[in-house]
Amino acid sequence: MEGVAFGLADSSRAMKPSSIRTSLLFLPLLAFLLLATQPRLSRADVGTAAQYSPPYTPTACFGNDPSQFPSSNLFAAAGEGIWDNGASCGRQYLVRCISASVSGTCIPSQTIQVRIVDRAQTSSSRPSRDGATIILSTTAFGTIANASAVAVNVEYQQYVRSSPN
Repeated sequence: MEGVAFGLADSSRAMKPSSIRTSLLFLPLLAFLLLATQPRLSRADVGTAAQYSPPYTPTACFGNDPSQFPSSNLFAAAGEGIWDNGASCGRQYLVRCISASVSGTCIPSQTIQVRIVDRAQTSSSRPSRDGATIILSTTAFGTIANASAVAVNVEYQQYVRSSPN
């Protein structure tokens, strides 16, 4: 039986116990890297976004109150799919352009956070396309897509701020 160790007699090809331990230490790091590279909006919904222009007031959510608009001008009107009988007022959404009928319309890797301040169906200004999921202010729309587009396909997800424990 000399030299028979089930094919592991050649020490240059056999894994030593210390090599196995070292390999096992890298498994958590590998798992972390795989999870960290997942898309940010992996649990997002897909819909359409249109844009609307001033006048933005009065709104269905907050009337003529000027403090309803974020200083960034990144706000939106809710389409019927997310209006939720007015419960969407004040909600914030992460929105990202994913495609459009014209190639190159979306601004790659650009995600914005918008606040719902109005209802698309009753907004003072008409959206560039009826029936859109979310209608973005001109500033918000121009941040994720070419401003000359009528509508784009978007990924959107409600933004919920997590509280520290």
